Amino acid sequence: MTILGIEQITYGVTDLETCRRFFADWGLKEVSHDETRARFESLNGCTVLVADSNDPSLPAAFEEGPTLREVTWGVATRAELDALRGRFAGQPGHFESDDAVGCIDPNGMAIRVEVTRKREVEAHGSPSNVWGQTLRVNQPSPIYERAEPVEVGHVVFFTNNLAETEKFYQDLLGFEMSDRYPGRGAFLRCAPHGGHHDLFLLALPNGKRGLNHVAFTVRDIHEVFGGGMHISRCGWDTQLGPGRHPVSSAYFWYFQNPAGALVEYYADEDQLTPEWQPRDFEPGPTVFAEWAIDGGIDGNTRRQKSAKAPEGKFMTERKHD
Repeated sequence: MTILGIEQITYGVTDLETCRRFFADWGLKEVSHDETRARFESLNGCTVLVADSNDPSLPAAFEEGPTLREVTWGVATRAELDALRGRFAGQPGHFESDDAVGCIDPNGMAIRVEVTRKREVEAHGSPSNVWGQTLRVNQPSPIYERAEPVEVGHVVFFTNNLAETEKFYQDLLGFEMSDRYPGRGAFLRCAPHGGHHDLFLLALPNGKRGLNHVAFTVRDIHEVFGGGMHISRCGWDTQLGPGRHPVSSAYFWYFQNPAGALVEYYADEDQLTPEWQPRDFEPGPTVFAEWAIDGGIDGNTRRQKSAKAPEGKFMTERKHD
């Protein structure tokens, strides 16, 4: 049994209409909505469900305010789903239905496992020409006016129960350790072969439990930039970025999310195999971000926030009094 990745994330929110506008600007396709909920899809069919926080069908919140209520993970076949039956027995909130199994993890987050409904998609990033390897010939790199996320790539939670939550995902769902902050954080991936992490658990000194961010995979670094500048033009606030993570090598851009906590565009993360050996890191600002732009890039001036836009046709031009 191998978890393939995230199938769906479910938010409980306090302002549904604002969240609908945000996720449409973010580049997701709204496939349905009514007075209490809206459903969006990424390019490959990964789902974002946004529901009124008072909806009685939602799992209980593990923190106050708008936040994530459930993460659905996918497996490839019905046989693999059936192999999980009984696996969560004794866990809080344990349930089994014809098409899903699930429970509440030790951090208080509802999880659900279903057979994947995601589809193959023709989405290709631009290759990079690096010294010694020319992959792009007679082909300029793309410029994106906005992003269209391929899928939900990972989720990050603050936890007050790191060791038990880490053990839960490794023992019951087969997650693999990629890297760690010893005693403070764990980067976990769904399977031996895959992207650097599908889940990151971080223990804060104050013992806070909650959502840190949900991350959406885009094609390449150019889509991180193009998507981020579009979101900036739409009036949404940058938390940090663009920037680059040393631990996973990914380029990122974080925004404040009206559905809860933060949301991220990212691309170009490390791909790992069973031969990978987890590394230990000491938490710190330069470990989190090798470099980052505080306040983001203004989508209109195409410069760092508060910087003046260029006035001439060429960078060398100067305005004469």
